[in-house]
Amino acid sequence: MSEDPLLREPRSDAQASDARAGVFGRRKRGGGSREELMVPRAEFRSYYGRPVLKPPVWEWKVPAYLFTGGLAAGTSLLAAGADLTGRPRLRRVGRTGSLAALLASGYLLVADLGRPARFHHMLRVAKPTSPMSVGTWILTAFAPGVGVAALAEVLPGRFRRTLPGRLLRATARPAGLVSAVIAPAVASYTAVLLSQTAVPAWHEAHPQLPFVFTGSAAASSGGFAMALVPVREAQPARALAVFGAVTELAASKVLERRLGLSAEAYTTGKAHRLRKWSEWLTAAGLLGTLAAAHRSRAVAAASGAALFAGSALQRFGVFEAGVESTKDPKYVVVPQRERLNR
Repeated sequence: MSEDPLLREPRSDAQASDARAGVFGRRKRGGGSREELMVPRAEFRSYYGRPVLKPPVWEWKVPAYLFTGGLAAGTSLLAAGADLTGRPRLRRVGRTGSLAALLASGYLLVADLGRPARFHHMLRVAKPTSPMSVGTWILTAFAPGVGVAALAEVLPGRFRRTLPGRLLRATARPAGLVSAVIAPAVASYTAVLLSQTAVPAWHEAHPQLPFVFTGSAAASSGGFAMALVPVREAQPARALAVFGAVTELAASKVLERRLGLSAEAYTTGKAHRLRKWSEWLTAAGLLGTLAAAHRSRAVAAASGAALFAGSALQRFGVFEAGVESTKDPKYVVVPQRERLNR
């Protein structure tokens, strides 16, 4: 009769080690040197070679939507500050740029959804536990003020003197201020939306991703205004660009160091190349802004363009990292095992 494995005498650590050595390699007894165990590296497979998670079906429209949404938020904030401090050119660029970015963002979102009615259907309920529902209502509250403020900037001269024109110009400032108050939520809610998915590279980065996205939005908005506004009026844009670039670069580095295994998705492959270019362009734009953008329109325009491009590449890099992290089972299996061990 075979011995019951539950009644066996417990083995010591040394005996257990010898048993493992018999399976995985050889181990010399005594005080001599020990041979290295030839243990094969763990390979994480899934049934029939399929990934554990389905990769996101989103196309390039989604990272472009993430970028334009942040741009709309930052330029709206700049426009409100310019309105209060008497900078008409910065105000005009901020208001019209915010509306253009918001329209582009809305088009990209609806195009990815497939049917415009799907956005309308999300307004039927307000669900605080759903980032998608909250984000829909944030955009709905943000958009009217942006539209009113931008429309007041592009009114024809004759219409400005009419009663509707005067009313529109009178409401432009409060409308712009309301949008500016909501702007930080618009810039950061997409990071919360991504981090609440099951995609490992996004979900594991939930503490850092809002800072990356907010800094990216500020850098692109400041760079956009620096490129289009005369130097003498662009001081708030330069300040926002510096703040955004520093925040984005710092948060991106913190993300790579604290993310654990999922950091590989950000530091390898296509995602790594996109984010490296983003880092170089953002750093170059930051240096140009600090060094000479306050006295040279050409430097200001070049620095602004670098910040703008760097911010866009950051969003595409984060998106690509998330997609890649769903293709390798280790990004799902290893963190689960670590949580179970803890």
